[in-house]
Amino acid sequence: MQVGGGNRNAAGKPLDSNGKREWSHGLCGCFESCGTFCYACWCPCIVHGKNKQRLNHLNGSGTPDPDGGSCCSGACWGHCLLTAFAGLGCILQCMNRGEVRARYGIDGGGCGDCCAAWCCAACDLTQVSREIELEEKSFGQRY
Repeated sequence: MQVGGGNRNAAGKPLDSNGKREWSHGLCGCFESCGTFCYACWCPCIVHGKNKQRLNHLNGSGTPDPDGGSCCSGACWGHCLLTAFAGLGCILQCMNRGEVRARYGIDGGGCGDCCAAWCCAACDLTQVSREIELEEKSFGQRY
């Protein structure tokens, strides 16, 4: 699906009868992007902030964020505070995961989003980052 210059199904995943598709990379495929996965293990707030900013830029302007997402955004600080004081940064990840699924027409629901964010936060962050990256790369530039 082409919208605003970017391909929202760059991996060419087949659509089901409801017009939905699977994630381009599996949740356990996080090890295929070792750098992002390691970053998500040790600094999940930064990866969440970057994912959120990149997604917001794609939604708002229809183009990739030229900065690749700022690591010190409000989303980053929100995640950091929720994680540090209540251990609930996964709530923000769950919400962002839902937004990504909606943008890319990925099958699933809130329960699955929460389970992924709660049970394997680093894999969730990596999977979301890789999905956004596919659209960014479809613009023909390296981001």
